[in-house]
Amino acid sequence: MIDIKLPMSEAEARGLRMGDEVGLSGRMVTARDAGHKLMVEKKPKWLRPILEGSAIYHCGPVVAQVRGEYVFTAAGPTTSIREEPYQGQVIGDYGVRGVVGKGGMGKKTLQALQDHGAVYLHAIGGAAALLAQCVTRVESVYMLEEFGVPEAFWVIRVKDFPVVVTMDSTGASLHDSVLARSEEALRKQL
Repeated sequence: MIDIKLPMSEAEARGLRMGDEVGLSGRMVTARDAGHKLMVEKKPKWLRPILEGSAIYHCGPVVAQVRGEYVFTAAGPTTSIREEPYQGQVIGDYGVRGVVGKGGMGKKTLQALQDHGAVYLHAIGGAAALLAQCVTRVESVYMLEEFGVPEAFWVIRVKDFPVVVTMDSTGASLHDSVLARSEEALRKQL
């Protein structure tokens, strides 16, 4: 397991390779459909210092208030491909070094990972309660009133958050490799 402290440098991101198992610690920011659309269309200046060198987590958390503080009770990844129209531009505009989610992303995002020195990190689907235990603190939340809990920008601190690099800055994509092998196996069966 490779321990990565967020924010991450471009060199650190470029040093990660497809298949590397990583434990993330530091600041991550959740963002889903509404957030990605806002980042591309409105380009909020307040968000860049929060995201620079950090990771965007495709997550719609379940959040409770305990003694006046927000606490994540579930923090599972959501399907990333929905953000494909936006993700490449977001990586470049905001200096993002990691994108965390499930299912992989497309060619535009893969190109942005190469151009800007970033990685796509696959989180464990179906382990929302377990992943929530890696969230040590909610630092702040933005756009809660406008977007609601699942779509808000949650700025969180994580410790030893387990992910696997499935798309890297060299252009390698585990998702593409699995698809190619599956298609080849299917051709052999026909």
